[in-house]
Amino acid sequence: MPSHRSLLVAAVSGFAVSLLMTPATAAIDPAKLPPAAKTPGVTFAKDIKPLFEKSCFKCHGAEKQKGKLRLDTLEATLKGGENAPNVVAGDSAKSTLVAAIARVGDEDDFMPPKDKGEPFTKEQVGLVRAWIDQGAK
Repeated sequence: MPSHRSLLVAAVSGFAVSLLMTPATAAIDPAKLPPAAKTPGVTFAKDIKPLFEKSCFKCHGAEKQKGKLRLDTLEATLKGGENAPNVVAGDSAKSTLVAAIARVGDEDDFMPPKDKGEPFTKEQVGLVRAWIDQGAK
């Protein structure tokens, strides 16, 4: 039979974990995401950087990094920001970047924010998913 102390430790540990599970780190429901594109050989330089340049660099580029997130280089994108990792290479459904650009989950995490630019299309989100699923290279 567990002691009161072990039950207390378990309860406190569970509470601490629940505090750490912010909307940005909570599980993403893959059913709510657009499917990954079937495009083979998707790369950051060729396919993803141009999308990010159009919609993200103003707030997540060389001059400014909101949330400590920079998306203008592959290395910086993979490093992530305050909620790192934002990209889970090989698993786009676990990548908070995908949830943000797909506008799934907490509205406060949507990227770009509603008043800051055009949202990514389903096809663009699908291309980002394909890039991540293919190893984020």
